[in-house]
Amino acid sequence: MDSLATGVQGFVALLARLMLVAIFMLSALGNKIPQFSATVDYMASEGVPLPRLALFGAIALLLLGGLAVISGAWTRIGASFLLIFLAAATFYFHDFWTYRDPSQDAQQQVQLIHFMKNVAIGGGLLMLVGFGAGPWSVDGWIATKEAEAAGAGQRPRRSASKDKNRDKDSSDE
Repeated sequence: MDSLATGVQGFVALLARLMLVAIFMLSALGNKIPQFSATVDYMASEGVPLPRLALFGAIALLLLGGLAVISGAWTRIGASFLLIFLAAATFYFHDFWTYRDPSQDAQQQVQLIHFMKNVAIGGGLLMLVGFGAGPWSVDGWIATKEAEAAGAGQRPRRSASKDKNRDKDSSDE
């Protein structure tokens, strides 16, 4: 029964990691890399300091964090990378609080929705930081092997009296 629960947990955690990371990988591979110059210009218009350097950093965070979370290798670090990217992107690009003119109410509402979406995604990333990737991950596999190795080193040995009795029995033959 435990193996079934572990299997279900592993599958669900893997599926959740894939779903959570899809937006980040698509952002890097489908938008930021192929449209690098246009993205730099947009970042500059939004007030991002050193936009070219910031974009290189953003792409690195997205790809390294995304691959780490997908594979479940160094998951907590990868999720932290994505969380850093998400916090910066949310601050610069979904700043609903800057819309003060009533004629911009619709735009403020759109940015608030994007802001809250990012807060929800951040919650999922924090779960990964706190609880890890689950059993179907590189981190989970390493933890299992470490537990097996620790358990093998703590197996009870035969007592000396049992060894003497065994030796005595075999000498009687």
